[in-house]
Amino acid sequence: MDHFPIFIATQTARIIVSGGGDAAMAKLRLLMKTRAKITVFAAKPASEIEQWHHEGRLTLLPRAMDYGDAVCAKLFYGANEDAAEDARTAHLAMTCGALVNIVDNLEDSQFITPAIVDRDPVTIAIGTEGAAPVLARALKADLEARLPQSLGTLARIGKSFRRASYALPFGRARRDFWRDYYFNAGPKAMSASEEHVRPALESLLAEHQTRTARAGHIAFVGGGPGDPELLTLKARRALDEADVVIYDRLITPEILELARREALMIDVGKEGFGPSTSQDHINALLVEHAKTGAQVVRLKSGDATVFGRLDEEIDAVDAHGIGWHIVPGITSASAAVAAIGQSMTKRGRNASVRFLTGHDTRGFADHDWRTLARTGEVAAIYMGKKSARFIQGRLLMHGADRHTPVTLIENASRPDQRVLETTLAALPAALEAANVSGPALTFLGLAPRAALAAAPSLNVTTLKLEEFA
Repeated sequence: MDHFPIFIATQTARIIVSGGGDAAMAKLRLLMKTRAKITVFAAKPASEIEQWHHEGRLTLLPRAMDYGDAVCAKLFYGANEDAAEDARTAHLAMTCGALVNIVDNLEDSQFITPAIVDRDPVTIAIGTEGAAPVLARALKADLEARLPQSLGTLARIGKSFRRASYALPFGRARRDFWRDYYFNAGPKAMSASEEHVRPALESLLAEHQTRTARAGHIAFVGGGPGDPELLTLKARRALDEADVVIYDRLITPEILELARREALMIDVGKEGFGPSTSQDHINALLVEHAKTGAQVVRLKSGDATVFGRLDEEIDAVDAHGIGWHIVPGITSASAAVAAIGQSMTKRGRNASVRFLTGHDTRGFADHDWRTLARTGEVAAIYMGKKSARFIQGRLLMHGADRHTPVTLIENASRPDQRVLETTLAALPAALEAANVSGPALTFLGLAPRAALAAAPSLNVTTLKLEEFA
């Protein structure tokens, strides 16, 4: 992030615009929405700017900007549509301490003006670091269409009621009140008339003051394989409401960004055969925070019900009478099989698929190898990288074909996703050669669909590693 977004107080602030043409007018139309004191320097100003001056909306000085003209200015816009004059006036502004923006000159600007959706006092700023203004405008148009004009009225009335809401305890009680106002009581009152909104707010506050504080609760949420777009709507809502988020190692930063800024974030990552947070400690954290009345999200990679030690955590919170619910997620196997363009079951090949773990709390996990070794069997193997040689040995020992296709998908659904295509005979050596470091799921009995190479939109890097056999 090269430009940090902030909202600058403009009431009584001095803002200078140098220029009198189209570029200057575009900026002025936006700036005149503020309560700033705007001064324009232009030797040949457009008639619209002269009119705005006569209406008292800005001050026009019909000359070029000179030394000392930017004293006490907070912001300066160079809109002369002349590179040399923009550079000259920008230098004058900077020597007076003003922040400088030169229209269509990102490199020499100290700040940029975003695309703005105005529902005063609700303001949404959209920036693209100057890289894609057309995209910013498209996003603005989309948001303009989605947000009702009444939103600003609701916000203004809510702002005037903010001090009254302090009668509620800080934190969740106050947030619940405002959520109820903006998404329920407020719009209903507004549909009748603006005069109904303030009485509705007062009634709502009285009701919330008599409510019993919400008990602590735990949502066991499946975070999916990593792509934030694969989160369910219910998972996103849980993250938005959480006071505490206790998350696993494989949860991506993009998903963690969806939690509230004020939420307490606790990393309890586990790694097979590596550093781990003990399960007892995780259980204790869940109980500790829920007992304070917090709404806790226990965020697990993939689906919480698949190899997530969910039962142990549910038993721990049940023992303390704490409420909970499960929000299912997309398990890694579903994302991985989509990445190779295959189906986990197929008529005439296999009527079932096994989800296996490569290791458990005691080490490498044992399975029904004789059944898995049969031709046509398909298995999705979680946490199978370090147990690859063990799995290969057990399958070959029970008669599996050495040429059985094996596909490993690293970082399924993520931008750095890789697909490794090999065979059972070559599996351990192929993994070593590919230097797989990210989370990976292994499919026994499935190869990437042949047409995959012709579908670059699937974002797949495929490596064929059967030569290590």
